Amino acid sequence: MQTPWIAPSILSADFSRLGAEVDAVLAAGADLIHFDVMDNHYVPNLTVGPLVCAALHKHAPQALIDVHLMVSPVDRIVPDFAAAGATYISFHPEATEHIDRTIRLIREQGCRPGLVFNPATPLDFLDFTLEELDMVLIMSVNPGFGGQAFIPAALGKLAQVRKRIDALGKPIRLEIDGGVKADNVGQIARAGADTFVAGSAIFGSASYADTIRQLRRGIGQ
Repeated sequence: MQTPWIAPSILSADFSRLGAEVDAVLAAGADLIHFDVMDNHYVPNLTVGPLVCAALHKHAPQALIDVHLMVSPVDRIVPDFAAAGATYISFHPEATEHIDRTIRLIREQGCRPGLVFNPATPLDFLDFTLEELDMVLIMSVNPGFGGQAFIPAALGKLAQVRKRIDALGKPIRLEIDGGVKADNVGQIARAGADTFVAGSAIFGSASYADTIRQLRRGIGQ
C-alpha cells in the first residue's frame, strides 16, 4: 500500500475565496486537491469547469489536482482539464461509450487516469482495465452532493479492490470519497484505502490543520 494521502474536496470550500481556501488546506498538510466536476446531466448538480481548475493551478502550481469527472460524455472535456493542470482525471464507466479509449485519452493528454465506482456499480469493469489505471475511486455516497453520510457497503468494495491491486503489484491508488471523517477513517484505511477525500469534514471545521491531523491519526500515520 502506498503512503496515505489526504485530499480535501473543494466542493465544500468557500467559493468566494477559493484560492485562499486551497492555500489554507495545503498549509494544513493536504496532499492532493480533489476537484469535483458535475454537469447537471450525469449527476443532478452543476459545479465547476476547466477555467476554475486552470485558475487554481495558476494560483497554486505546486498542488496536485485530482479531477473527478461526474459528466457524460467525458472525452470532449478531458483535454480541457489536462490543459488546465489536472494531475489525475477520473471518470465513471457508465459515462463513456468506450472505457479503454477514455483511459488512453487521459494518459495521452499527460494525466493519470482513474475509474470511479458508484455504490451500486459492479467492479467487473476492472477485469480488463485495472492495469491501465493509476487510481480507482470508490464512492461511499451517491454522487452529486457534498455532506452525505458514509455508506458502509463501500468497505467491502474497498477490500475487493485492494486485493486486486495487491495481486497486480502496481502502484495504483485506491481512493474513497463520501462521508469520510475522523471517526470512521481508521475503518476505511483498514479496508484498503490509501487516498481519502474529505470535504465538509475539513472545510466545515474550525481548524483545517487539526482536522487533517485527526484524520492522519485515525489512518495510523
